[in-house]
Amino acid sequence: METLSGSEMVIRSLQAEGVEVVFGLPGGTVIPLYDAFHDAKKPFHVLVRHEQAAAHAADGYARVSGRPGVCLATSGPGATNLITGLATAWADSVPLVAVTGQAATAVIGTDAFQEADMIGMTLPILKHSFPVREVARLPFALKGAFTIASTRRPGPVLVDIPVDVQKARGPFAYPERVFFPGYRPEAPERLDDLPEAIDALREAERPLILAGGGVNDAESSRSLVELAEACGLPVAVSFRGKGAFPEDHPLFLGLCGMHGTVAANRAAREADFILAVGTRFSERTTGRADRFAPSAKVVHVDIDPAEIGKNVPSRWSLVGPASRVLKKIQEALEDWKQGPASWREAVSSWKEEDQARLEMEALGFSPRRILKAIRAAMGDRALVTTDVGQHQMWAAQHFDSCGPRSFISSGGLGTMGFGLPAAIGAAFAAPDRPLACITGDGSFLMNIQELDTCARYGIPVKIFLFNNGSLGMVRQWQELFYRERYAHTVTDGLVDFARIAEAFGVPGIQVSTEKEIAAAIEKALETDGPALVEFRIAMEEKVFPMIPPGAGMDEMIEG
Repeated sequence: METLSGSEMVIRSLQAEGVEVVFGLPGGTVIPLYDAFHDAKKPFHVLVRHEQAAAHAADGYARVSGRPGVCLATSGPGATNLITGLATAWADSVPLVAVTGQAATAVIGTDAFQEADMIGMTLPILKHSFPVREVARLPFALKGAFTIASTRRPGPVLVDIPVDVQKARGPFAYPERVFFPGYRPEAPERLDDLPEAIDALREAERPLILAGGGVNDAESSRSLVELAEACGLPVAVSFRGKGAFPEDHPLFLGLCGMHGTVAANRAAREADFILAVGTRFSERTTGRADRFAPSAKVVHVDIDPAEIGKNVPSRWSLVGPASRVLKKIQEALEDWKQGPASWREAVSSWKEEDQARLEMEALGFSPRRILKAIRAAMGDRALVTTDVGQHQMWAAQHFDSCGPRSFISSGGLGTMGFGLPAAIGAAFAAPDRPLACITGDGSFLMNIQELDTCARYGIPVKIFLFNNGSLGMVRQWQELFYRERYAHTVTDGLVDFARIAEAFGVPGIQVSTEKEIAAAIEKALETDGPALVEFRIAMEEKVFPMIPPGAGMDEMIEG
């Protein structure tokens, strides 16, 4: 058995897990670990400019690749800077492994320099954590971290390693499997309710599928499309479900929820049967839960039994991976003809009304006009990340996704500053695909330092920035619900983002008229490496439709 230092064990463990890239920033208590990286050919280390960006980059890598993303940080402020990224991954069920340094074991608990109790701080936002206090435990902890992060319902896991443990030496053998009492990596399956649910679907007059993030992978998406087509079932998606169903499909109704389409929300209100797959029914999807789908019998499919009935009561529950459960449903419906044609005709007419309204929004120098132009120029293999705010919802509404894992955005936590570092991770996960980051002036300033990372590594992300001189989404709420009292949301657009990008070594273009849109997008896409296009849009632009906060779907403001 080999004898290695703790730091060497970390590198060998990452190699054993097939980790290709790690995102991090060095500091005092991880110098031994970074010293081990110095001679390691794999994994490739990407130096970011802020630890929060390391976590978001690992998150973006995981969302695109489906494999755990890995980030590193030193103890104290380095580790605490990861917390927002860990919470973001937790909220959206993203597999992530964070390795943090820690003060030496002899001084833990003495308020040592840059000591921070990461285990205690992160307890509510992690799937599990491993405080490693002996070098012999490192292989088990790292194998356990990757196992737990990537199995059943995915999530972030932390491995906290004191600096002396990184220096200590011991025998190294990386385990093939690890066992945890009370945790089985195999996803549970409970389909007792399947026969009754199938009978109810056969009898339904207005059936609807609602797909969430749990269906946003290639296999589950295929199963969803096959079931919908075989049975003629209209499909709406939650925000995290965007990409799970082809957006040009006749059965697709669009986004359901606060900024969903009129067609999707009306279908949810009037459905008498909803097959909800891989969604946790957040209030952003349902509006007021007690007024969501008042006539519908709900079948809830989820890999996590804890989500069943948590927010919306379900008549039947089916527990298991979405792909397997959807196949079981389709098998049970093999002899069933397609559902009522009158229902499909009704939802199709609502969808056509939606399209007519949207065509009006595409005129002039509008966000929809710009996003449609970007999407057309990028083609059908585009990856897109977004930040959080109005631009995020405009992108969700108007930038058609290119399949599962192609629209990357912070849903559950709504983390501003996510988009650019997530794009860095996405670039390493899919280096051959066109990549865009859709952002706004408020969000972009939160991790703007990562322009340096993009420039240093030549990351080919094209940043399309909507600058309305305000914190647009909050300003919209203030206009609509707070009597136009714009408390600290209007910044007057004084920042020249194109010039800032140039200072980082990233080409920048500023656009303020409709006639400049196409040429600016084309120039950015033809640029090797990163590029930024800043669109100076009107502050008064708003996101519609919109369900007011605390309201039901029946109170949607259409625009």
